[in-house]
Amino acid sequence: MREFICDFHIHTCLSPCASLDMSPRTIVATSLAKGIDIIAITDHNSMDNIPHVVACAQGTPLTVLAGMEITTAEEVHIIALFASVTDIMPLQQLVNDNLSGINDEERFGVQVIVNSADEVEGFNERLLIGATSLALNDVVLAIKRFGGIAIASHIDRHAFSVISQLGFVNESMGFNAVEVVTLTDEAAKKILPCGTPIIRSSDAHQPEDIGKRTTTFLLAKGDFNELKLALASRCGSVAGALLQGREK
Repeated sequence: MREFICDFHIHTCLSPCASLDMSPRTIVATSLAKGIDIIAITDHNSMDNIPHVVACAQGTPLTVLAGMEITTAEEVHIIALFASVTDIMPLQQLVNDNLSGINDEERFGVQVIVNSADEVEGFNERLLIGATSLALNDVVLAIKRFGGIAIASHIDRHAFSVISQLGFVNESMGFNAVEVVTLTDEAAKKILPCGTPIIRSSDAHQPEDIGKRTTTFLLAKGDFNELKLALASRCGSVAGALLQGREK
């Protein structure tokens, strides 16, 4: 068992709200320089840049999880984490089937697909910043059905969080964990179902923010299955324990 420093909320230049500097090579290099062990790429409603970040990380100590930040019909952001690009593909198809609209680059920004050599391969024309027609419960159920981890994004923010949109978090929502930004763990526990795992991550939209907030896990090895067991353990399993989040 050893400690793994994790940042599970990183956007690439595919997200229209992210800096164009958030290329695969920059994300991997910055994560390694900051001593991060495991990251997740979580662009808005799309996985298009994940294969290229994974390719950049090959041969390095960095583990890259396949992720996505889905916007529900209620305009709640939910982070979905998966072990691989193959595993997240069914969720991408579900999102595509329930996401309408075309991106307005002048209004929202460009959505750039960049390969592992930091070369532009194309642009995603969908309205990635928009909301899907999927209800929160349907998104969480789908993530779990496809084998993923469902995390409520930045629950203490005043927009696009489960609390800002719905006013509460309860156990029936089925989250594997919740992400907090400014709340202390003690304050968060007062508004969460008993035993809900709390994580911290950067929600990085520019390189300097990568690793600004992280969570450290005690795991036998740095892979998705160990992470899943650690979150399910609620801080007590031999498979792993969730340790405190950190802000730099």
